[in-house]
Amino acid sequence: MATIRHTPSPNRVADDVLLDAALTCVLAVGVRRTTLSDVARTAGVSRMTLYRRFPDVRGMLSALITREFGRILGAATEAARSETTARGQLVVASVHTLRALAANPFMHAIIERDAEMLVPYIFERIGTSQRMAEEYLHAQLAAGQGDGSIRAGTLKVQARTIFMLLQPYVFAIRPSTSDIELEDLLTELGRLLDVALRP
Repeated sequence: MATIRHTPSPNRVADDVLLDAALTCVLAVGVRRTTLSDVARTAGVSRMTLYRRFPDVRGMLSALITREFGRILGAATEAARSETTARGQLVVASVHTLRALAANPFMHAIIERDAEMLVPYIFERIGTSQRMAEEYLHAQLAAGQGDGSIRAGTLKVQARTIFMLLQPYVFAIRPSTSDIELEDLLTELGRLLDVALRP
């Protein structure tokens, strides 16, 4: 009997191709003016190909935000790997993440053109990317309590507290750095985190 081989469809377009096109559109015209038709045209695919993957702009942008933040957090985790304690890794990764977000063109585009889309994530709910950040903090806090570099405490409460401390650095970075250098703020933040988490 002949073996049936399941091979990927040659017409299947990788999600990253579509999300890269979405990013190009957002950087060019902002979130509110980005349409699925524009993204499909930029990606060089049919609208139906895009609609099958992302039925609406909101879902596509959510996937884009999650991807971009995931990449930043991954790079921050790698940058902190040389630290010898979980506390040191948490501090370095947190500062690295905030520095990267402050320089990220996508974040700039949202804050400058479509800041109102961030309001629900400040006042109403915690989004997917925010959960990702909090899960990282939770894991590092657990590791730090395990290696003795972080004081004992309720992990969920500690993670949420640090998350709430870090979040304004993302959303209010422009006014916060209008008369103070970003690196000075990040250096001070690193010191605060390190001292607050010591046993």
